[in-house]
Amino acid sequence: MPAEQHAYRPERNALTAVREVHSLLNTGHTRVVEADLSGYFDSLPHAELMTSVARRVVDRQMLHLIKMWLEAPVEETDARGRKRRTTQNRDSQRGVPQGSPISPLLANLYMRRFILGWKRLGFEVRYQARIVSYADDFVICCKGSAEAAMAVMRRMMERLKLTVNEEKTRTCGIPQEHFDFLGYTFGRCYSTKTGRAYIGTRPSKKRVQRLTVAISAASTRRTTWIEAEAMVEQLNRMLRGWAQYFCLGPVDKAYRAVHTHTTQRLRRWLGIKHKVRRAGFKRYPAAYLHQTLGLVELPKLTPSFPWAKA
Repeated sequence: MPAEQHAYRPERNALTAVREVHSLLNTGHTRVVEADLSGYFDSLPHAELMTSVARRVVDRQMLHLIKMWLEAPVEETDARGRKRRTTQNRDSQRGVPQGSPISPLLANLYMRRFILGWKRLGFEVRYQARIVSYADDFVICCKGSAEAAMAVMRRMMERLKLTVNEEKTRTCGIPQEHFDFLGYTFGRCYSTKTGRAYIGTRPSKKRVQRLTVAISAASTRRTTWIEAEAMVEQLNRMLRGWAQYFCLGPVDKAYRAVHTHTTQRLRRWLGIKHKVRRAGFKRYPAAYLHQTLGLVELPKLTPSFPWAKA
């Protein structure tokens, strides 16, 4: 697989893709194509996909098995609990079943066509444009014209029978503008020590909002039957998992926002559970939440960020 692909590969993941984009931006590739494909897994053409597989697999029985698997009916359950079988993939000759162990491999294999074509046709050199992809999410970081690179990308995707999501595909210039990729916002940041501007990353507002919504959903009136320690354990799993991924760049501002929201929701939840009116800081101080119940103090997990040099 090309080095540009970071999804579903050993020693590669979303964070290595984020680091790669950051490195490119700081080596002059500041004109960016932020691309998005519509329904990538559902629109992979079977004939072209099987051609890619056949170049690597010579066993006819194995190829036949993969073909049958691509066309296998899918059982779905509707809102009323009724089950029905669909043959959409077989009828349209497109798409791979999501959730299967082999689907990510086939998705990477087909995306490889685009990446290798980009190189072999000379666009990487012509526009000094490097691709970084994670499954169907990718950006093209250029030193040359991002507009020209985007036009070429559209033509190549059309030949690959894939659909570009025009609403989410655009070009931008760093550091004047910013863009989101894999949950991170790339653009101008400022050092908290010196105030100096630099090109860096931070957790995107959408991802911060998504976590706070999930925390609110977990701490509603309907969950007050849960023991306080179990609720805190559930919140801690959410916070630690989120912090484990959002650990690059200056994350302290996002961490503080999430921490404030979490403590407010937990105090409110405890007040409802114990039928205490106006439960707040005095009733449930920080020491009780963190030392007695064991709630994670997210700001204390803030890692150092080497990209923001003093």
